[in-house]
Amino acid sequence: MSRLAVVLFNLGGPDGPQAVRPFLFNLFNDKAIIGAPKPIRWLLAQWISRKRAPLAQEIYAKLGGGSPLLGLTRAQAQAIETRLGGEARVFIAMRYWHPMTEETVAEIRRFAPERIVLLPLYPHYSSTTTGSSLQAWRRAAGDLVAIPTSEICCYPTLPGLIEALAQGARQGLDQAAKAGRPRLLFSAHGLPKRMIARGDPYQAQIEMTARAVVAKLAIADLDWTVCYQSRVGPLEWIGPATLDEIDRAGQDRVPLVVLPVAFVSEHSETLVELDIEYRDHARKAGVPAYVRVPALGTAPAFIDGLVSMIQAARPGLDSASHSRDCPKGSGLCPRKDRA
Repeated sequence: MSRLAVVLFNLGGPDGPQAVRPFLFNLFNDKAIIGAPKPIRWLLAQWISRKRAPLAQEIYAKLGGGSPLLGLTRAQAQAIETRLGGEARVFIAMRYWHPMTEETVAEIRRFAPERIVLLPLYPHYSSTTTGSSLQAWRRAAGDLVAIPTSEICCYPTLPGLIEALAQGARQGLDQAAKAGRPRLLFSAHGLPKRMIARGDPYQAQIEMTARAVVAKLAIADLDWTVCYQSRVGPLEWIGPATLDEIDRAGQDRVPLVVLPVAFVSEHSETLVELDIEYRDHARKAGVPAYVRVPALGTAPAFIDGLVSMIQAARPGLDSASHSRDCPKGSGLCPRKDRA
């Protein structure tokens, strides 16, 4: 095997209370998040990060003061590197906190690979996640652009992803069934509706994943729905909202199984929002049982699926070739691989 560098892209998270505000500033200063001109965006990011930092610090205090995301991503990187073997090394590039893309580029330059595979840990493409991470890579890569590089843009029905999600869902359904016939909620981070209207494929790909998991489960008359969490700001967001679905389950007196379908690692949206805030909301709404399925982490089927994409990636081919749900010209995979 040639000397291979695999770059895992993820959001990142503050590693302590003092990092919360600069993390938020980096997030809101991203043009993919706030599309205002640079000087206005900088001022808005300063204002928003200052205003939101106290609440965010309270959230991260429930996690020991910082995000667990980096440690969990390192575990995924190690699992992938072990499976690849040979002269492969897996690097991590976080978007809004360390190790940031520029730091990772310096590490890869020292490694001197013959080939690079860029792999976002976002199964579903959005300009705000995968798109932003790949743009950051292109800005920072410098002389690395001369190295044959493959970009994997999305993998909403990757067999290993679907298998791992179905395994977790089945365990959750079995547990919740003790309280009645359960309903399965596929909960994903939301997006403003205007982003979907502009052609962002995220929502369509979330629904692809949900349908594929339901087909894999093969449970007759399964009660399920897709919903969206983590809404912030005054814009209209895609729905239905996860909180509204929790209220509906309370009215229907059905137990809930909540499957985080877009998050492949635990972080504040799962460990605090789903596990603490939404669980408490479900109790008050009269939901008979509330079961939250763990994020995928290093689930063997998921890691095997990621490794299969890395091994199949070839510079110069359309990245859509890695997923049958992203056929060339469909608009679902906005970028091609670059050699």
